Amino acid sequence: MTKIIACIDGSKAATAVCDAAAWVSQQLNASLALLHVLDKTEYPTQQAHSNYSGNIGLSSRESLLEELVALDEQRSKLALEHGKHLLQAAKHRVEQDGVADVSVHQRHGNLLETLAEMEADMRLLVMGRQGEAHNDETHAIGSHLENVVRTLHKPILVALPEFKAPKNFMLAYDGSATAKSTLEKIADSPLLKKLPCHLVMVADATHQLEAELSAAGARLRNAGFEVSTAMRSGAVQPTLQTYQQEQEIDLLVMGAYGHSRIRQFLVGSNTAKMVRLSDIPLLLLR
Repeated sequence: MTKIIACIDGSKAATAVCDAAAWVSQQLNASLALLHVLDKTEYPTQQAHSNYSGNIGLSSRESLLEELVALDEQRSKLALEHGKHLLQAAKHRVEQDGVADVSVHQRHGNLLETLAEMEADMRLLVMGRQGEAHNDETHAIGSHLENVVRTLHKPILVALPEFKAPKNFMLAYDGSATAKSTLEKIADSPLLKKLPCHLVMVADATHQLEAELSAAGARLRNAGFEVSTAMRSGAVQPTLQTYQQEQEIDLLVMGAYGHSRIRQFLVGSNTAKMVRLSDIPLLLLR
């Protein structure tokens, strides 16, 4: 059985990640795994410390190294204990949100490597926009998130503070193969089934594009969605954001990769820009 995996840390986004993960878990009727990863570069293991001992030749320096190692070990132990408390608090919150099947997992290593190992058993990943290092920066984006978006092949829900269950969603559509694949995934999934959909294309209108947008809307309607379609011209990010604000959209859904203007917008620095400037949660699909 595939799971919803939620990345938990000590950031301000952790509560939103819990609430978003609980919502997804219930919508998909899937178990939820809460994950905390202690970065091995910031909190080295005993083995990592021992590898440096041979580099110190003088006895006074050896004594100093022993003291530093002891301090680092204590720091790592405290960080692990803190992580356990974070996981237990997160578990309590998602259970209050109504999730019954929830497990907690703590790892000491690299977040991206850990998620790659868990990907086979992952149905959807929930992360905050930024981690603890960017707690005081409202529109910052954590390096972990950008790397995860580039690497994983599973859907990623980027949760923002004060997450609330969405009442509608906007699907950015451009007619590309990736956009069509994203459309099919939305049509076949129970995640957004009961929510009104705004299907938006950012392009200069042509008969062909209007026909593609109309066909996409018909596909979702046949799948049971209530759909509104719109075609807007302009730069992708501000145009989508303006539409979102006008229509009071709660969730933005986009394909993470493609071969079009939206691809240019979502890959590399454009991905960071999208996530950084959005005022609502984003669901990125591959």
